[in-house]
Amino acid sequence: QVQLQESGGGSVQSGGSARLSCVASGNTSRKYCMAWFRQAPGKEREGVAALDSRGITIYGDSVKGRFTISQDNAKNTLYLQMNSLKPEDTAMYYCAADIYDYCSTYRSGSMDYWGKGTLVTISS
Repeated sequence: QVQLQESGGGSVQSGGSARLSCVASGNTSRKYCMAWFRQAPGKEREGVAALDSRGITIYGDSVKGRFTISQDNAKNTLYLQMNSLKPEDTAMYYCAADIYDYCSTYRSGSMDYWGKGTLVTISS
């Protein structure tokens, strides 16, 4: 099993930037698909970005060109750099991991492990 802990949320002005972090603990020796999801009030959860064990990234259409997913294996930490933030980016952001390390289940939202989330609020 792996445990995930997000941080970095808060209030940011529209047009600003923020970086979310997700520290993994537990069985970090195996490969995982790592991903970020978000859920805005009254909306369904959506995939934001994913990073598979080959280094291949997947981005949601609404964040392409603005968000970047990356990881530091030495620190067991996943990041989400968010630039040009918009009010519609306001949501609870969740880190997730899946044992299918090529992210084959990412698009369905079926991930094995989830963090508790960190709230990002963008003010206009």
